[in-house]
Amino acid sequence: MVTMKDNLCEKLELIISFTINDFKKRHLGSYLGMVWAFIQPLITILLFWFVFQVGFRSTPIHDVPFILWLSCAMVPWNFFSDAFQSSTSSIIDNNYLVKKVVFKLDILPVIKILSALFVHLFFLVFLVTMFLIYGYGFSIYNIQVIYYLLASILLVLGISWITSSLVLFLMDTAQIVAMLMQFGFWLTPIFYPLTMVPEKLHFFFKLNPMYYITNGYRNAFIYKTWFWQEPLLTLYFWTITAVLLVFGYKIFKKLQPHFADVI
Repeated sequence: MVTMKDNLCEKLELIISFTINDFKKRHLGSYLGMVWAFIQPLITILLFWFVFQVGFRSTPIHDVPFILWLSCAMVPWNFFSDAFQSSTSSIIDNNYLVKKVVFKLDILPVIKILSALFVHLFFLVFLVTMFLIYGYGFSIYNIQVIYYLLASILLVLGISWITSSLVLFLMDTAQIVAMLMQFGFWLTPIFYPLTMVPEKLHFFFKLNPMYYITNGYRNAFIYKTWFWQEPLLTLYFWTITAVLLVFGYKIFKKLQPHFADVI
C-alpha cells in the first residue's frame, strides 16, 4: 500500500531529478557548458563595478563600498529575474509532459526555480567572500538571507503559476514578462538608495515586493536589521505573496485541463 509519505518522497525525487536535468540542459551544447550559468552574471556584476566604481568613481553608500552595496541587491534580483523568466516558459519547454495524466504539471515552475537556485547559491558564497575580502566578518544578521531567499522563492512561484499557464493562451506573455523585468530592474532601488527618490514617492517604491527582498539582503549584510523590525513592510509582503500563491495555483489548476488543446 502506497502511503502519503511514499508519494511525497517520490515527488521530491522527481523534482530533484528534473531540476538537475534542467540545469544541465539549459547550457548543453556550449563549449563551457554549465560554467556559463556562473560566468555571465559574474561578468555583469564585475562590469557594473568597473563602470561605477572605477569609471564614475562612485562614493561609498552609508560608509559601505559601492560594489558591496550594489551586489547585495544585484544577487537576489538576478535570481528573481532568472527564475521568473525561465519558469514562465516551464510548460512550453516540457510540452511533451502535458498529455501525461500522471505527471503533476504544477511542479514544472518549481523545477525551473530550483534550477536557478543553483546559480544563486554560488553567488551567495561569492557575496560572503566579497564581504570577507573587504574586512567584514560574519554577523548573526547574515542568517536572514535564508529567510529572504525563501520569501523570494515563494513570491516567484506564485507569479510563475500565473504566467506559465497564461503563456499557452497568450503568447505575448513572455514578452510582457521580459518588459516588466526591465522596468522592475530600474524601479527597484538597486543602483541607487531610496533616499535619492523624493520622500513622497517612497510609498510607491515599497509597493514593489522586490524592494522587500533586495533591501532585506542589505539589512542582512550591511544595515544589521532584523526583518521583524519592519512589521508593516513584512506584513504587506507576505500578504501579497500569499494572495499570489493562492490565486496563481487556482489559475493554474483551472487552465490545466485546456493545456493539451493549445500545445
